[in-house]
Amino acid sequence: MARRGKRRGCLVPLLIIVVVAAVVVGGWYLLAGRVPEDKPLPPGPPPPAAQSADCPDVQVVATPGTWESSATDDPYNPTANPASLMLNVTRPLQQQFAPGRADVYTVPYVAQFSNPVAIPPDGQQSYNNSRAAGTAAANDFLVERHAQCPLTSYVLVGFSQGAVITGNVAAAIGDGTGAVPANLVLGVALIADGRRDPAFGITVGPEVAGVGAELSLNGLNLPGLTMTGARPGGFGALNDRTYQICAPDDGICDAPPAALNPSNWLSSAGRLLDYSKNPVHAMYNSFPVESDGTTATQWMVRWAADLIDDAPTPPHS
Repeated sequence: MARRGKRRGCLVPLLIIVVVAAVVVGGWYLLAGRVPEDKPLPPGPPPPAAQSADCPDVQVVATPGTWESSATDDPYNPTANPASLMLNVTRPLQQQFAPGRADVYTVPYVAQFSNPVAIPPDGQQSYNNSRAAGTAAANDFLVERHAQCPLTSYVLVGFSQGAVITGNVAAAIGDGTGAVPANLVLGVALIADGRRDPAFGITVGPEVAGVGAELSLNGLNLPGLTMTGARPGGFGALNDRTYQICAPDDGICDAPPAALNPSNWLSSAGRLLDYSKNPVHAMYNSFPVESDGTTATQWMVRWAADLIDDAPTPPHS
């Protein structure tokens, strides 16, 4: 009887430890953020015959990559990171077009990516929280702009985490549940999209064998770091006007397919050496995508400018 009592006495502290550990892990997941569920937006009223005189004909919406923005950045003169890749796209467009023809807006958001297992914590916002905040900021602006300017058309661009966000926004628009009608989107261009799926969109530059990191690591779910896999249906109605740029061996968009499958572990590990030797993710401003040497950002500027030049001029009241 005494032995049974000792065993029960030992189990009580063990149960306490298990409960405390479960609470700590659960709290860790909650604080680090979860992937929000998509909420379809209700359809708006039919478009009017004309819109306000202060509405732009075309709205360009650019979303920068990780550590290239902040939630308090100026969307018309971003300074959070003077080396932000998207400045090589937005500034030339601002110089080329008057705001009445093309308003160029850079989405301000937290743009961080914390290490989920850093001890002590690195003080960064989690990828889940940052991605959700960027998506909400982009959608909120689009909803507000469309309510004010129902005849304005759109050009959507993004890089890295910003490409994931822009791609997600475009996918919702393409399936009819997004912030603006699909027929108002002139085009979408993504550089180093972490959800790049070669089955959807149009490739600019070299073809790559891999996929976006969120497809490669689909199923990985650490506190604040949830890999969401492919976008179901790609970009829907926008598949024929969504362009993808990915440099070979960029681990964000050219990751090995199904890397978590045990049969792929060895080959996937070998790719890590390629990534470490090739910092191309930070070099898209000089990465050529055409035989004449046109770089990724130069291509995006020219492509967007062509769309703006050819865009309709809505009646103004």
